Amino acid sequence: MYATIEFKGKQYKAEKGVVLTVDKLDAEKGATIDIDTVLLVSDGDKISVGAPYVKGATVKVTVEESFKDKKVIVYKYKSKKDYHRTIGHRQQYTKVRVEDIVLA
Repeated sequence: MYATIEFKGKQYKAEKGVVLTVDKLDAEKGATIDIDTVLLVSDGDKISVGAPYVKGATVKVTVEESFKDKKVIVYKYKSKKDYHRTIGHRQQYTKVRVEDIVLA
C-alpha cells in the first residue's frame, strides 16, 4: 500500500515505514503529524485518485530529526568589471517516518 501526498508544495511517495526528507518543520522530535492532502492511494489492485484530494484519506508521520544539507557555493562574476562574489547556502530539512496510511 502506498500513497502520493502533497506536503509544503512538493509531492512525495509515502509507504508504511519509509523515511521521507521534507523541508524543515517547526515540530519537536517524536511529534506526530496528520497529512490530509493525499493525491492518490493504491491498496493492492484498487487505486483511488482524488480530485484534487482523496476524501477521508490521511497519512500519519512522525518527526525523527532535523538537519542541514551540504553547503552549495554560488559564485557571481562579471568579466572586465572587477566584480565577483561568493555566497554559500545550506538548506534545512527534516526526516519524517510514515507510520500509517488511513483510508476513509
